[in-house]
Amino acid sequence: MPQRPLAWLLAHGEDVARIPGTRSTKRIEENADAVDVQLSAADLARITEILPHGSAGSRYPAAMLSSFTTD
Repeated sequence: MPQRPLAWLLAHGEDVARIPGTRSTKRIEENADAVDVQLSAADLARITEILPHGSAGSRYPAAMLSSFTTD
């Protein structure tokens, strides 16, 4: 389900930027469907267990990671 990552971001409030990239109308429609995905508290807890620092990871330089908040 491609909407889950976006649903996870949506669950973190309005102060989290969501910028999904896409090159097709089909993917735009899939991204828009993320607003209808409801993640349970158990889903969110499991995601936090797997990704305790959120989505920030090695794709960012180590010096930048300290500027990300994971609250």
